[in-house]
Amino acid sequence: MDIGLMVEGQAGLNWERWIHVLRLAERAGFPSLFRSDHYFIGPQHDSLEAFISLTVAARETQRIRFGVLVSPVTFRHPVDVARMAGQIDLLSGGRLVLGVGNGWNEPEHAAYGLPFPEPAERSRRLEEAVHVMRALWGPGPASYKGRYYRLEGADMLPKPAGGRPHLLIGGSGPKRTLKLAAQHADEWNSVNAPPEVISERVGILREHCEAIGRDPASIRKGVMVFAAVGRTRREVEAAADGIRRLTFRGEDLTPAQTIARARERGMLVGTLDEVMERLEGYARAGIDEVQFQHMNFEDDTLPEWLAAEVAPAARSL
Repeated sequence: MDIGLMVEGQAGLNWERWIHVLRLAERAGFPSLFRSDHYFIGPQHDSLEAFISLTVAARETQRIRFGVLVSPVTFRHPVDVARMAGQIDLLSGGRLVLGVGNGWNEPEHAAYGLPFPEPAERSRRLEEAVHVMRALWGPGPASYKGRYYRLEGADMLPKPAGGRPHLLIGGSGPKRTLKLAAQHADEWNSVNAPPEVISERVGILREHCEAIGRDPASIRKGVMVFAAVGRTRREVEAAADGIRRLTFRGEDLTPAQTIARARERGMLVGTLDEVMERLEGYARAGIDEVQFQHMNFEDDTLPEWLAAEVAPAARSL
């Protein structure tokens, strides 16, 4: 199992911090670095535009996979996403992971005047967007006629490295999202669920793959976790403060209260033994990579511990 790193791009990420995290991830040996794609969640802070920041990632790193977990289909037209992703992938030598999903945070859509359709329409739009992007990445000219998007003789140039970017579909909807992942994804990702829930979702994904004759092992499977973890109790409490600020916004909680609430929500809490117990559960469920949230951009303690102690232990799972 691989251990990756994840940051929230809307939580005070600026250029200095982003470049530092990129260099840290590469130096520490992480195989991947992901970021969210949001305008804001809760209070509004510095928030770097996702695809511009990925262009910087392509130039500031040489080895790691990088991408978005995930880009909402509601934010941008899929033609724009396909063009940006294809060119960033080419610039990076094929290291981009394009994560896409339905979108969920209605307040940011309202604030910026973006339409926020009901869930079924967002799912349909995501499916059409995947078809549009794959058509544009393939041999041109491409045509497509859907309910929401159309192409007529569009030949998108230059083409991505290796034919098309690595496509990740995020989400856990059993009927639509997991079926779409089985049909089109190179990678699937779920968020912050305990191993038994992840195992159930992997099972549904496997059934969708088998229904269309696809080998489920051809889809890389990941879980992104909010985690209050560290070498010591003090480091766990410091990480819990990041969870409090990001997840329990506006609540005046002590470290102990935050840790208790995090456990109630199924978040990963504890030192190395607790971390490995959770990772072993994910490994049994068939997960290939776990991305840990890094919330305190001013302190490298957590990512350095993950790289030094957790990642080597996880490779044997």
